Amino acid sequence: MKLKKVLAVSLTVSMMASMAACGSSSDTSSTNSSNDSAKDSASGTESAAGSSADGVISYADLKLGEDCTDLTAEISVANHRTDLQQDDYTGKKWDDYLADFNAMYPNIKVNVETVTDYAETSLLRLQSGDYWGDIMMIPAVDNGELSTYFYDYGSLDTMEPLVRFANSKMYDGEVYGIASTGNAQGIVYNKKVFEEAGITALPKTPDEFMTDLQMIKDNTDAIPLYTNYAAGWTMGAWDAYIGGSATGDSTYLNQKLAHTKDPFSDPGDGTHAYNVYKILYDAVAGGLTEDDYTTTDWEGSKGMINNGEIGCMVLGSWAYTQMRDAGDNGADIGYMPFPITVDGKQYASSSADYAWGINKDADDTNLQASIIFVKWMTEKSGFSYNEGGMPIALDDDNWPEVYSAFDGIDYVSDDSALEGEEDLLTDLNSDSELNINNSGDSKIQELIEHAANGDESFDDIMNDWNQKWSDAQDADRKSTRLNSSHHSISYAVFCLK
Repeated sequence: MKLKKVLAVSLTVSMMASMAACGSSSDTSSTNSSNDSAKDSASGTESAAGSSADGVISYADLKLGEDCTDLTAEISVANHRTDLQQDDYTGKKWDDYLADFNAMYPNIKVNVETVTDYAETSLLRLQSGDYWGDIMMIPAVDNGELSTYFYDYGSLDTMEPLVRFANSKMYDGEVYGIASTGNAQGIVYNKKVFEEAGITALPKTPDEFMTDLQMIKDNTDAIPLYTNYAAGWTMGAWDAYIGGSATGDSTYLNQKLAHTKDPFSDPGDGTHAYNVYKILYDAVAGGLTEDDYTTTDWEGSKGMINNGEIGCMVLGSWAYTQMRDAGDNGADIGYMPFPITVDGKQYASSSADYAWGINKDADDTNLQASIIFVKWMTEKSGFSYNEGGMPIALDDDNWPEVYSAFDGIDYVSDDSALEGEEDLLTDLNSDSELNINNSGDSKIQELIEHAANGDESFDDIMNDWNQKWSDAQDADRKSTRLNSSHHSISYAVFCLK
């Protein structure tokens, strides 16, 4: 989320002298709360309520525009949004956001650094211990490692009433990241292409979708479904649909999947993972995608779908604004639910995009400035709305037009893992090497390759994935994790027949 290509740049920043606390231009601070002060048990000194012992006001207690307006600091922000710094970008750019931020906090200088190939580069640099500054979009760090790198915003109980997707970067009840925006999982498409193909209603099942793709091929010059194979990261995005969109179940991905027997088998009703991945396989095998998957071009695809050269692409809702703004035909770009129906109803997985993480080793001044910037981006900047995303602040009900086709669709946000199982899915992903919903690009690329070459059937591929998953479960069971009384109860409940 969604765009997810960015530039590797060495982050540099002039660190300001550490300050224990910050003032308020209006004398309105957390010291005016009902709990005016709290004794520091170690020193006997008083510190502001809602602040840590070192005087840093927490995200939950910070009042934007009131607290810390006189704070002077210089911080850096590492992110993946190179397009927000390009001259031809027609939306709101980083410079625009920073100008608005400085209108409220004039003495906090923010150095924005965008990083090419961000997903891989940022993770490698973070894990190698290279300096990355004060704020970053959190890469695919295992949740169990979040506390190693990132500031703790507060408990899940504290943050859930404030922001959506608070559990997305949570471990052991503590929140280490705040979503920059939220996405629904659907399909971005060209409405004019669909109309010219003779499609009069949006598809609700895999069969209907395949029929529509064939109609686009037969009646237009557009590529029905563009895979974006060569980009790599676009492939792993298919995993995001096997949870809520394919099951209607918020507990499936993080709680049931790990205990499910043969999760890639056909349930026989057009739902679940089998039918998500089968759409892609069948489209490639049926010649309903680009002629040569190895030559796809992510940046070029934006203009292609805007110009009607592509019918649709399976991407999160974050992609809508990029496709809309990539040419003169923005009005032709639409976004629709993924074509799976569960017991007569459609659902849409919803999830956090990249989350704002703050360097846990930042000094007090930069820590406070970073908290301010993250909260401002979440509550005041309009960033999520501008990017076609779900609002993150829980009291924000300003939803972009992109979701108009989702009327009557239930959004399904994945529940957290069960207590004691926080690392289970990560372990199974690692042991099986499938990396479900965790940068599992290569397995989807291989699926496309087999479909194009015709050297392995879809069912054979799914059987192979089932075997890998089963072997990983067996290995985990031998280590007693899946054999505990808690897990055995879950397993009995969650196994699919």
